Amino acid sequence: MTPKEVLKTYWGYEGFRPMQERIIDEALAGRDVLGILPTGGGKSVCFQVPALMKDGIALVVTPLIALMKDQVQNLSARGIRAIAVHAGMNRHEVDLALNNAAYGDYKFLYLSPERLQTRLFQRYLPVLDISFIVVDEAHCISQWGYDFRPEYLQVGQLRRMVDAPVIALTATATPVVAEDIMARLEFKEKNLLKSGFERPNLSYIVRNCEDKAGQLLSVCNGVPGTGIVYVRNRKKAEETAQMLHVAGISASYYHAGLSTAARALRQEDWKAGRIRVMVCTNAFGMGIDKADVRFVVHFDLPDSPEAYFQEAGRAGRDGAPSYAVLLWNDGDRRRLSQIEKASFPSLEYIEDIYHKVHIFHEIPYDTGKGRQLKFDLAAFCRHFHLQQAAVFYAIKYIEREGHWTFNEDLEIQTRVQITVDRTDLYGTELPDARMVSLLETLMRSYTGLFSYPVSIDEEYIAGKCGTTVSQLRQLLYGLSVNHVIKYIPADRADVIYILHDRLHKGNVNLSPKRYEMLRSAFHERVETMLSYAAEQEECRSRFLLRYFGQEESGDCGHCDICRGKARDLRDLASRLKASVKAPYTLDDVRTAFGTADTGWMDVLRDLIDRGEVPPYEY
Repeated sequence: MTPKEVLKTYWGYEGFRPMQERIIDEALAGRDVLGILPTGGGKSVCFQVPALMKDGIALVVTPLIALMKDQVQNLSARGIRAIAVHAGMNRHEVDLALNNAAYGDYKFLYLSPERLQTRLFQRYLPVLDISFIVVDEAHCISQWGYDFRPEYLQVGQLRRMVDAPVIALTATATPVVAEDIMARLEFKEKNLLKSGFERPNLSYIVRNCEDKAGQLLSVCNGVPGTGIVYVRNRKKAEETAQMLHVAGISASYYHAGLSTAARALRQEDWKAGRIRVMVCTNAFGMGIDKADVRFVVHFDLPDSPEAYFQEAGRAGRDGAPSYAVLLWNDGDRRRLSQIEKASFPSLEYIEDIYHKVHIFHEIPYDTGKGRQLKFDLAAFCRHFHLQQAAVFYAIKYIEREGHWTFNEDLEIQTRVQITVDRTDLYGTELPDARMVSLLETLMRSYTGLFSYPVSIDEEYIAGKCGTTVSQLRQLLYGLSVNHVIKYIPADRADVIYILHDRLHKGNVNLSPKRYEMLRSAFHERVETMLSYAAEQEECRSRFLLRYFGQEESGDCGHCDICRGKARDLRDLASRLKASVKAPYTLDDVRTAFGTADTGWMDVLRDLIDRGEVPPYEY
């Protein structure tokens, strides 16, 4: 089949969107390609179509678990076999998934980047018939990008082991970032295909206002249809949703602090239209496939044009008129200044936090590699009398330097360790015969149970034992009470995964040069965002397009700047028609209107051409 036939067969579309077909053709020709398409530009089709046309399985690297699950579900619904491996899965689940990917008839393996260097994946790599290496959210591999993730650098190493073309895709990459992506992914030759970023149906509106709540209500009441409201933190999400609810607007909130079930339910209610407005942090939206969002409101000024452009771009993906509204005031300027200072504590402070995290978890020098730490930021800061914001950004910076990975609000599976000596285990009297069967099932299913707490799949073990998950938990608790096992129930927490043994003081390898580069890049993004908000002359769309390297573009005609200019021109035309009477000269008009009314000559000529005022005399 041709690419268009594949598109028609599986997706029902007659043709491709701009740039999709060119990216697909490059991939099918075996060439590395970086595709930059705006949010809603159909990036997934760019790798899904060529993967279906070649033998083997496409390896899709993406950091977004929600997006993985969503795409696997969507592909499965179309009769396409896909599987995902991500954080939160236990070893048994990962092993089973990779085995299916290697020996089953699957076309897509979705993988989070930190999985690339695990022993289990490396063991399966030689038997995986990889057709394409797909790098989604490719800007994450660039240290110049706004969302750099060190684990993405492992994709470059993967290239040396797998002879397959790369399809890298992103919606937010400046020219500098695009160059860095191709270098990091070791492209055999540079190959950048970039779609125009114009969104003709999307009106960018900026309001400098003190009464943000009033402006938000005005938008919600004035624009029919579904909306998203982005706020800066969890508390603000809950408060703003309540404010809208009291005002009679169907609204809910979404943030990473909610349980997985609660987030899934709210997301589904919003997608189905049972909730009209979702108030959320930036945890919401990635991979959300809802085309009829009529407005996106930013209640607080984002800290980068990349984040703003991507989030605002979730409005109007169906092509119908939609609005991206940004509310800001001097409070946002002060807040961003504070964030900038907090985001880059001194390198001495950052190294001190590195050691304090190890001390807090009793990890001595030259040990710790592979440890997964359940990390309570508040408890850590109370223990050492530290400010949470500074510690958080220090931990994130240490992650950028590749010393550990930090996952917020991760689902931690139940863990079990058998504390009785193996030789004494069968002589131990247990109050319930089912406990014996459970222990045997655990020992058959997992290794290392006598050495350290092992993550277990509760549903899998319950099925093997013929019990429910609830009954399984009671049995595990009973074994714990009888001092046979150490039982750590499932939980949600922030998790630090240590990538190497603890380094000695003075050897933590925090690069001053990189630190200054990152701080400078962050400052420039903040200043660009402030300039965008304060802009009063340049079309909003042109401003954003120019930032992303698209110099040739016209005024959109419907942002607040363009509309303001149109109103001014209409007012000028009305004044000219009312005051210009024959006979008159250009000096007469200049005397009447002065030099402050720029553009009056063009307006006058247009009025003369249309016969609405008489010609001037020379």
